[in-house]
Amino acid sequence: MGQKDLRGFLAQLERQGSLRRVTRRVSSEYEIAALLKKTKGEIPLYFEKVDDYAVPLVAGLGGTRQTIAANLGVSPDALVERLAAAIVAPLPVTPVENAPVQQNVIMAPFAIDAHFPILRYNERDSGRFLVSGVMTATDVEGRKTYTSIRRMQYLGGNRCCLLVTSHQMKRQIRYYENLRQPMDVAVMFGVNPAVVLASQISTHCYDVDKFGVTGALLGQSMEVVRCKTIGLDVLADAEMVLEGRLYPWIKETEGPFGELGGYYGAVSEQPVVEFSAMTFRDDPIAQTILAASCEEKLPEALSREVALLAAARQTVPGVRAVHVTMPGVGRFHAVIQLEKGLPGDGKQALLAAFSADKDLKHVVAVDVDVDPFDPEEVEWAIATRVQADLDVFIIPGANGSPLEPSHLSRGVSAKMGIDATCPLGNEAYRRTYTPGETEMNIDDYIQG
Repeated sequence: MGQKDLRGFLAQLERQGSLRRVTRRVSSEYEIAALLKKTKGEIPLYFEKVDDYAVPLVAGLGGTRQTIAANLGVSPDALVERLAAAIVAPLPVTPVENAPVQQNVIMAPFAIDAHFPILRYNERDSGRFLVSGVMTATDVEGRKTYTSIRRMQYLGGNRCCLLVTSHQMKRQIRYYENLRQPMDVAVMFGVNPAVVLASQISTHCYDVDKFGVTGALLGQSMEVVRCKTIGLDVLADAEMVLEGRLYPWIKETEGPFGELGGYYGAVSEQPVVEFSAMTFRDDPIAQTILAASCEEKLPEALSREVALLAAARQTVPGVRAVHVTMPGVGRFHAVIQLEKGLPGDGKQALLAAFSADKDLKHVVAVDVDVDPFDPEEVEWAIATRVQADLDVFIIPGANGSPLEPSHLSRGVSAKMGIDATCPLGNEAYRRTYTPGETEMNIDDYIQG
């Protein structure tokens, strides 16, 4: 059973010696972002002193498979199976009357940055941004809950503009705009990394409560509490919640901002949120996630691996594992490991992957003797098992992702599949093996 709140997970990291404390005073203006960029979001960091705030800040809590696996109490190679099982069998939430996140309540008007640091990340960013907030809202009937990470550009006081990218949320906002009615939203900060992981699964594909998925991931029901000023439920153990209303017809210019792909996103007009209340725990802990770091990319990659594994196995039963890589921005590159039963299984698995995820650009298929999580192994398979005229295919003019400029410049993306599997039954591809190499521990022989 995992720790259900941020504090429990931080204590676990501290016991394991994995949490690194930054004791010197750091600036919210670029300095924190620069350190997170240097560490790639892979090292859990606890900033004790940010500017003149009394509030510490944490980051890098979900940037490696090992860290996420430790949080869930599983091995890294069991992460995808654990997430898939949680999607299939979510745990219902537990409503409570009193919650730690409402130990302190501040009603509007207020200034968010009077209480919590709001960071500036990149040189050309248009301002300061809140990027780690997990937003929740309901559909127009109030039956289905949407939960996702949404970045917000800080406008001052209790106002932000909210970047809206999902098609479902855009439709919902248009609905309220036509009615000239605001939409209730709540944004949670300082949550267990399992909440972030669950927030990345597709609402469109799975139609499941993401708080319930979080509970299943952690092995215990998540407690929720009703907001003070709007009719939404939020996580009782979050560190801080902003609750308020989004006004679809009131827009402000948002961006540019350094996004997932490592480039600046476009400038656009986005709806404004006015927060009616801010609630937080005693001695709260702030949290951020650096865009384009592993902490942002890995939860997205894991959620995509679940979908890709299911799609590829439906077509090729011999598929064993799928790896969506970090250098491929957690969505553009994948490796599929399979045990071939038919000569065409490699290419068939590649086609299944492209059909399952429009953002994929380049996918490699490898045999079971190649570790799909080891880039040297994958490159070796490409180098020694691929003839480009036979094993590489390109699909031009397909859909792609707006998060990378080579797609934006054309409006379409090409897909490339590389079948790096061996021909069936060809003994020339048998790998060398030295008896004892698998069990050998180098430290038993070489000291220091």
